[in-house]
Amino acid sequence: MIGAGVLLAMAMTAQAVTQQPAPKTPLKHGCLASGEGYLRTHIRGALNLDVSLKNAELDCDGGPRPDGSGIRVSFAGPLRSDGRRLRMVFGVAGAKEGMPGKELATNLTMIFEGEERMFATRGDDKCTVDEFRQERVGALGGHTRTYRVAAKGFCIAPIQALNGEESVLVNSFDFMGRVTFEAPDDPT
Repeated sequence: MIGAGVLLAMAMTAQAVTQQPAPKTPLKHGCLASGEGYLRTHIRGALNLDVSLKNAELDCDGGPRPDGSGIRVSFAGPLRSDGRRLRMVFGVAGAKEGMPGKELATNLTMIFEGEERMFATRGDDKCTVDEFRQERVGALGGHTRTYRVAAKGFCIAPIQALNGEESVLVNSFDFMGRVTFEAPDDPT
């Protein structure tokens, strides 16, 4: 049985992770307007899943990490009729707007919505993005800048459930999604 404190922590973490700003214009093709978005991962341990979701099956969003230390990209799979779905959030440390990267430490959170089940690395030391690319998409100039991001990586250690009773290993992951940056408001 999961304790009330763990359930509260799960709810607060899930709420913080999912409270990313919605895109200004709804996409007609899922994750990326170009139709190229995807999420692929191999998960072993308490759950054995081979995830391969294509653009139309995904909701994705991203932007700078709240503390400015990198980029956060979120992917949510299709919502099933019973209210369940998988959401994965990658916090890529050291990633900077518009810049490629290699060997970037990564925080990973996996939320199984509708199941009260969450796994989190609780730090950037268990997963790595080997290759990180960004390409500007959409209108140039303006207050917001959007990039198509692609990453490949893996985790070197199991990821614990928030209740500490289960763990999984994410053998590999790769994704293509988007991140949006907004210029700070001009105080004048």
